[in-house]
Amino acid sequence: MSVNISAQTVKDLREKTGAGMMDCKKALADNNGDIEKALESLRQKGLATANKKSGRTATEGIIESYIHTGGKIGVMLELNCETDFVARRSEFQNLAKDIAMQIAASSDVEYISTNDIPNDIVEKEKKIEAGREDLANKPEAIRNKIVQGRIEKRLKEISLMDQFYIKNQDITIEELVKQNIALLGENIKIKRFTRFILGEGTVKEEKNFADEIKQILNK
Repeated sequence: MSVNISAQTVKDLREKTGAGMMDCKKALADNNGDIEKALESLRQKGLATANKKSGRTATEGIIESYIHTGGKIGVMLELNCETDFVARRSEFQNLAKDIAMQIAASSDVEYISTNDIPNDIVEKEKKIEAGREDLANKPEAIRNKIVQGRIEKRLKEISLMDQFYIKNQDITIEELVKQNIALLGENIKIKRFTRFILGEGTVKEEKNFADEIKQILNK
């Protein structure tokens, strides 16, 4: 017996996954209208598609900028795809905007993925965690396991791809990119990004208010 699937349910699934309308409708039909099962099915499909395309060269794309309200935080991002045709599509451009906004909102993020984090940074974090007082009296095997778990958590905190998407906390940025790979049919790569924070790196001169008043009166 066929299940009656409403247009609103299809629309809700599309907003959650970024998949095409027909793909959403088929996923719902295949899963008897269960939106959670359909969502999981589309995620698996997107992951499989993305993995197949991940080795393909992506040199087209756009450079996107985002300035946060108030003008104190800015981001520049290079997002690559395979063809200029996809680079001009609204879905790809919206993805670039959303990722740039995510970077602005993620103050701890410094790298695209955990694979990009230099070994010296990893070793430094290991040394910090291994030296914490709460581990001092634990057996070595347990201590090493705890340190490894903390390190993995810390590296994910500074990795963009491991951040939960601010517009949909059910998925990470990595999953968001893979969904768009499945949607657009091309490999998509976050090439690089830079975050600008107003006044960052500038040493602010501290002045004593009383001394300033004295200087004014002595002029």
